[in-house]
This record gives sequence, C-alpha cells and structure tokens, in this order.
Amino acid sequence: MKLTQKDAEFVARLGRLMDEKDLSVELRRRPVAHMVLRRNYGAKIAAVFGVTRQGVRWRFNRVFNEVYVQAYCTIAWIESRFGTELRQMALEVARDRAEMRRRALEATGQAAGVRGVGKHED
Repeated sequence: MKLTQKDAEFVARLGRLMDEKDLSVELRRRPVAHMVLRRNYGAKIAAVFGVTRQGVRWRFNRVFNEVYVQAYCTIAWIESRFGTELRQMALEVARDRAEMRRRALEATGQAAGVRGVGKHED
C-alpha cells in the first residue's frame, strides 16, 4: 500500500500539531493493539486538516495503523525467514531511492514524492 499526496499532506500537518502539543499518539491494546490520535479534536483541528473529525480519524488510521504497521509486518516476516543480515542493504537501497526521488522532484519543481490519486483533484 503506497502513500498518496493527501497522506503526505496529512502527515506534515499532523507533525506540526504534534510538535505544538495539540495532538498526541497513544497505543491502545484492546481489543487489538492499535495507535490512536489523542487530545483536542476541536475547530482548530478541523480547520488545519480541512476535513471533519471523522476524516482526520480515518486518514490517521489508514496511514498509521494500515500503511505504517503493514510495512513493519512485512519486514518482520522477511526477517523471520532470512534474519536481519539483509536489513542494512535494504536501508541503503531505500535511502538511494529516496535521494533519487528527491533529486527528480527538485528537477521538475514538484513538492512531494508520493503518488497522486486518480486523474482528478480529490
């Protein structure tokens, strides 16, 4: 599962709000372990994200409890079969790809290195 442009924008806004201590992330263990967004869900949050509180919760769940956790599940599965010897190589490849993507985006004047959604503006 890949991140979309909207996901990238959400993460950037979330990071700012977490730095300002307006929001925090907590781990809930019941019924199944998952991350939850905590603190103020008032008008400021809706204004910053440009969506409803439910929209903020949905996007948070998608990015952090689906995409992010699934990435670690995949890593854990591969490392359970091959050990951790390949980890450094995988990290080097990932860093190289991120750097190439950053350079390509700078050359084209684009801001983010995530895929768009469909052919229309959501």
